[in-house]
Amino acid sequence: MDIFIVIVLCLVGILLILLEIFLIPGITFALVGGLVFGAGGVFYAYSKLGTIGGTVTLVSMLILFGFTFIWLIKSKALDKTIALKTDINSTVATNDSLSVKEGDEGICLSRLNPIGKVKVNGITMEAKSFGEFIDENTPVVIVKVNPVQLVVKSIN
Repeated sequence: MDIFIVIVLCLVGILLILLEIFLIPGITFALVGGLVFGAGGVFYAYSKLGTIGGTVTLVSMLILFGFTFIWLIKSKALDKTIALKTDINSTVATNDSLSVKEGDEGICLSRLNPIGKVKVNGITMEAKSFGEFIDENTPVVIVKVNPVQLVVKSIN
């Protein structure tokens, strides 16, 4: 009967901890209950089954938890209910950013501190300097073109 009690306590503990990890966000009663049940099962095993029984229970519980955790991560069972599987293979490049090239010159519409707005070829875009502050109405040259941001430096 003691072995049955230890098995039930440990399984309930493992189940509650896995429930906390995979289904319930944050630290809730499931985690606390799982830790209490698991520790209670190990403590009961040490007190009723002796040192060898308690150690076997502890190691078995940790191995079972590890295998179950890995199995749940690798299985496809959680993909439909929990996991968000979306691949993003596009960029945010606009036609405006495609028409701006390295070496083009423009003017700052706002202070680059180090990020602000510049106007290049009649197009207003966000720009970033190399850590320096560039004042408003300062001429700049494009050093690098990213899809959503330009990297500029002052011409002066």
